[in-house]
Amino acid sequence: MGRVTGRSCIVTGAAQGIGRAIAEALLDEGADVCFADINGDKVAQVATANAERSAQHGGKVTYAQVDVTDRGSVKAMIAHTVERFGKLDVKFNNAGVNRPMNFLDVTEDNWNFIMGVNGLGCMIGMQEAASQMIAQGTGGKIINTASIASRQGFDNVAPYCASKFAVVALTQSGARDLAKHNITVTGFAPGVVATEMWEQVDQDLMKIGAAERPGQAMEEFSSEILRGRVAKPDDITGTTTYLASRDSDYMTGQIVMIDGGMTLV
Repeated sequence: MGRVTGRSCIVTGAAQGIGRAIAEALLDEGADVCFADINGDKVAQVATANAERSAQHGGKVTYAQVDVTDRGSVKAMIAHTVERFGKLDVKFNNAGVNRPMNFLDVTEDNWNFIMGVNGLGCMIGMQEAASQMIAQGTGGKIINTASIASRQGFDNVAPYCASKFAVVALTQSGARDLAKHNITVTGFAPGVVATEMWEQVDQDLMKIGAAERPGQAMEEFSSEILRGRVAKPDDITGTTTYLASRDSDYMTGQIVMIDGGMTLV
């Protein structure tokens, strides 16, 4: 029996990176998992590739294309999951974007794009998951992806930092409001993680003159990590599965830092 055996879970942003790792780790411990992402073709491929994995551990797998900024799309994803698995127990609001710009160059479009996905998308995901859980009457868990950028601002990713500060606020607000429904709301804050998203950020930082060569930004960030290296996605999943499990039932409103000791708060 795994820590999340029999639990029905949704993970957004699950076509790659941290989201995919979270979803696969849940499958490894017996959960039923809906892989969800705005890239419908890619998330379908990832879910199909995990069919055998889910069968080995007694769970089921499905997928959904979702735009987390569109309430109708989020409702459809949840309805599909409930139709497939019979309920919703755990919702990971993990989908996120970044588009670095130097502080004085940040545009309204840049701000709205990042805040839309990372902030509004998190709120809509929380609201719709909670509505389903309340209707079921069985409680549940909502888990949000924050960041080290939710604890301090960085000069060339200001909207991203603001969006992740917003995730912390939404986590605390949701925890206070939803406790009466036996719904816990928690989050986790990764540091530098070697994923496809970071590869794109690395390229973007060079384009805006914040780095001179590939890998420079990651090297500079890594020098501040007490564990001495950047994270891999599977460095994150022990904690995320814990947050989805009954072991964390008495935890709510908290953000767990998983950054190798980069930010001490």
